[in-house]
Amino acid sequence: MLKMLTLFQGLPGQQLVPGVLDHLESPRKEPSTSEAESEASMSEASSEDLVSPLEAEAAPERGEEEASKKKKKAKGLANMFSVFTKGRKKKGQPSSAEPEGELQAPPGPGAPLPTVEALKADLELGRLEAAGPLLALERELRAAAAAGGVSEEELVRRQSKVEALHVLLLRPLACCAPPGGGATWGAWLSRALRRPGPGRDDGRSEAERAFLRMGRAMKEDLEVVAERLKPLFPADFGVVAVYAESYHEHFAAQLAAMAQFELCERDTYLLLLWVQNLYPNDIINSPKLAGELQGVKLGSLLPQKQIRLLEATFLSSEVSSVKELMARALGLESQRWAQDVAPQRLDGHCHSELAIDIIQIISHGQVKAESITLDLGMQIKRMLLVELAAFLRSYQRTFDDFLERCKQLKNYRVNIIANINNCLSFRTSVEQKWPSSQDLLGPLNELKGHGFDALLQSLFGDLKPLFKRFTQTHWAAPAQTLEAIILTVGERLPEFSELHDCFREELMELIHLHLVKEYIIRLSKRRVVLKTAEQQQQLAVHILANAALIQSFCTENGSSAAWLHQALPTLAEIIRLQDPSAIKIEVATYATCYPDFSKGHLSAILSIKGNLSNSDVKSIRSILDVNMGVREPVKSLFSLIKIG
Repeated sequence: MLKMLTLFQGLPGQQLVPGVLDHLESPRKEPSTSEAESEASMSEASSEDLVSPLEAEAAPERGEEEASKKKKKAKGLANMFSVFTKGRKKKGQPSSAEPEGELQAPPGPGAPLPTVEALKADLELGRLEAAGPLLALERELRAAAAAGGVSEEELVRRQSKVEALHVLLLRPLACCAPPGGGATWGAWLSRALRRPGPGRDDGRSEAERAFLRMGRAMKEDLEVVAERLKPLFPADFGVVAVYAESYHEHFAAQLAAMAQFELCERDTYLLLLWVQNLYPNDIINSPKLAGELQGVKLGSLLPQKQIRLLEATFLSSEVSSVKELMARALGLESQRWAQDVAPQRLDGHCHSELAIDIIQIISHGQVKAESITLDLGMQIKRMLLVELAAFLRSYQRTFDDFLERCKQLKNYRVNIIANINNCLSFRTSVEQKWPSSQDLLGPLNELKGHGFDALLQSLFGDLKPLFKRFTQTHWAAPAQTLEAIILTVGERLPEFSELHDCFREELMELIHLHLVKEYIIRLSKRRVVLKTAEQQQQLAVHILANAALIQSFCTENGSSAAWLHQALPTLAEIIRLQDPSAIKIEVATYATCYPDFSKGHLSAILSIKGNLSNSDVKSIRSILDVNMGVREPVKSLFSLIKIG
């Protein structure tokens, strides 16, 4: 297949320059000097056809090529005449072809027609009432062609005169195309493409400008035909429809020829945009033409089979382009991480453009498809959803690789924060555009979680020896130990200030969970056995005081983990209580709040109570065998605590 030389430039998937429709409404400019000269030369050429038969016979031969063209033109004469008869009454029906409005009635059967020279003089003066006699001249020519007896050369000569007169008739009407097309249609197209259009610095290609000028010319010319030429013809002539059909046939021919080539991505998009949107909506159904063309069956500019093939090509190439652009954006972003480039700061937060770029790339592809048809927009939306999911998985893997390989870089932590902040833009976009596709959030949640782990790793490392003091001192000074822990955490919190508020709250919840979890681990170490009720009550008081301090500190710093509030106080109550039955009730309640609380965890806590018999311990443990409709925990606590 031939390779069409594209006039479109730019990245794959680049959208047609916005605002192309605006120019369909722009006023027509005066012709340039070169255009006026071209118009004049065309007029002169057309006027040559107005010479008398004797002058024509005296003219020299024009060559075999021109004679051949005239023969072809004569053969198509009957087709041309059929255009003028559309909307006419059939034989035997009353004729309604009498002129209306300013149109002069054609001379009667015995009355002589005005000469071609007289009509030419009237039309050159802009007298549109000459359209009536011109119509009568056409009828006479049609009758002569139907009756036979007139040579093809003579028919061609007369037809040339009629076409030249049509050029003069339509010149006051802003260069409208004559009905029937023919040789003068080519002249019209030349003028349409020479009309002043958008400047060459507007970013449009030559093909875009050509389609824009053709579309605007068709729209404006049909409006002029409807406003000024329609009143000069009989109502049943359907002059607007005749012109519209002539334009439509030429436009369809242009597009069909273009569609035969191997099109690039932007060519395909432009072709579909005109066929499916701009032509039917902004030209045919424009406010001034919709009523005039109601009932005119112009049809589609391209066959539906061709349109479907073009749509499939567009979808495939656009999705590939989106995929390529997203991969390129991620590659550039990860390159900046590896080169230790610090992220931008925006409103006091570490900021990356990656999420914005990806969202715009996705949205751009969908908007392009929707600009053709809404159905095509829905098709590409499903396809882009698949590509976005694949991109997010790739993003998460690339980020994990950065976390592992680049720990020694100076901007390691701030780049982690920037990527965590990215998740907000992604999450918001997914929730708005794909609310039923929450599985897209999986890779984002993993990326965020791994980022949090990396940010908290050094802090939790610093807290580990402090938590060991609880068991090393046999809980002799729990208040002082916890105060040291809280002080250490407070000193490190400013490191996370450049996270978005929502993520800083999530991170504070993780710190809250860590403090509670480590406290329970120390209680479960079986390092202390308290044999009296008084000792157990004293430890319970310490646990309650520590629980209150942890809760107040974490809540004041943004933690919303209310689900952790009862974790330590309930364990303190189990340690304080002495009646096995009361302990059972407390354990049963605790298991409903924390479904991952196991017999192993319970045994570790009960081991602190040195005055419980083995039978009491066994009886209390059995309460966890009762099915109380306990479900899997939404959030993990005891599953993070290993006993052994």
